[in-house]
Amino acid sequence: MGRGLPAAWSALFSVPFFLVAAYVYAGGTGYPTILAVPFAAFGVFIIAIGAFVQVVKPSEPRLQDGEEILEKRQPTQRVATVKIVIGLPLFISTVYLLFFTRLPYVYPTLTLFSGLYYFSSGLYTYWTNSLTQYYITTNRVIKEYRFLSLIRQEVPLSKVRGVQERKSITETLVGLGNVRVASGGGGSLEVVMSNMENSERFADTVRELI
Repeated sequence: MGRGLPAAWSALFSVPFFLVAAYVYAGGTGYPTILAVPFAAFGVFIIAIGAFVQVVKPSEPRLQDGEEILEKRQPTQRVATVKIVIGLPLFISTVYLLFFTRLPYVYPTLTLFSGLYYFSSGLYTYWTNSLTQYYITTNRVIKEYRFLSLIRQEVPLSKVRGVQERKSITETLVGLGNVRVASGGGGSLEVVMSNMENSERFADTVRELI
């Protein structure tokens, strides 16, 4: 799932919801056809956000006189992929338990909320990562995120007092890490770069420059 295809991937992820909506609307479940609406609406929402993310993307930072970009990174999508892969089977299990068994509703309810949590969290991570860019320049460490508005965080290399590396359990399993660059002290400036491949090399590049 690369940065260049958020619209296509989002459209693909919406397919299961449209299939369920079509099946319910066709009367194959015996449930009221109005139940198809939330499934179809969620599918439309996924497509709309994916198309928006396709159009909006991070912009290159304005460089100061003599400043050069030494390294440019974007979060990888491995964590997002893991969450989506966990969420989809849970959602499919919900459809099976709800429409094809007579088990108490508590079981499909549990799988529904669990599946939606992982699936939605994975999609959100994917969209967020697609709109995030990290830079190391000769003067600064920069994190830029653009959605409805632009958010840019930066720490001048001359003020960096600490570089911290951290990995969650999920990130360790998929070979990713986080790098935190801070100026130190209370109310310090800091930039946290998440879901990075070869995060150790990125952190070492910062250390060599300070």
